[in-house]
Amino acid sequence: MNPSQHVDRLIRKLETLAALSDEEKQALRGLPLTVKAFKADQDILREGDNPAECCLVLEGMVFRYLMLDDGRRQIMGFYIPGDIPDLQSLHITTMDHSVASLVPTTVAFIPHQSLNELNARHPTIANALWRDTIVDAAMFRLWMVGLGQKSAHERLAHVLCELLVRFKAVGLAEDEQTCAFPITQTELGDALGLTTVHVNRVIQDLRRDGLITLGRGSLCINDWERLRQRAKFNPLYLHLDGREARP
Repeated sequence: MNPSQHVDRLIRKLETLAALSDEEKQALRGLPLTVKAFKADQDILREGDNPAECCLVLEGMVFRYLMLDDGRRQIMGFYIPGDIPDLQSLHITTMDHSVASLVPTTVAFIPHQSLNELNARHPTIANALWRDTIVDAAMFRLWMVGLGQKSAHERLAHVLCELLVRFKAVGLAEDEQTCAFPITQTELGDALGLTTVHVNRVIQDLRRDGLITLGRGSLCINDWERLRQRAKFNPLYLHLDGREARP
């Protein structure tokens, strides 16, 4: 597939945040891309890097993380095709965290200069990218609420609900209930502040309650409403109602 065709996933993502004209979509497709494949658990960007490009996830899945001096890891977000997990590097020159591949992943690197020129020519695109960083910040806020106030069951259920909604928004869900889920229990533990044993117990509870089917890299939410209530999940923070927004 022509790499520029992968930008259509980004376009679909941005269209959840702002209405784009045909001209604006074509401008996005014209961005210069350098495509690179990464193995699983391979750093794409490291803390302390000074990138001159942003990375667009084309295939696979990536995560944002920080390592403590003693080797403990905190995962702070999962990113799917269509996401630009380091978009803030347009304005913050030094990375204060790392971004790595969760599974074998393909990304497209887009020069900062090209993105800045695109934003100058097309304010609606700039507005959509700005809204994307706002949604990213909103996801961090919900992450903090989960770590500080929610139970283990609520935290895990929230991640499951959020990922299905995000996969559906960019047309990557297998159906209304099912999406890819290649995240291991160890990675969930690093994201949710839980031991692997605790994560396993929570997953078994959710399975036993008939809420989810999880395995072989796939998640099926069998009872959305009950899982949503268990998670106390409200998708408002994802701002998927912004399709008509224009500056």
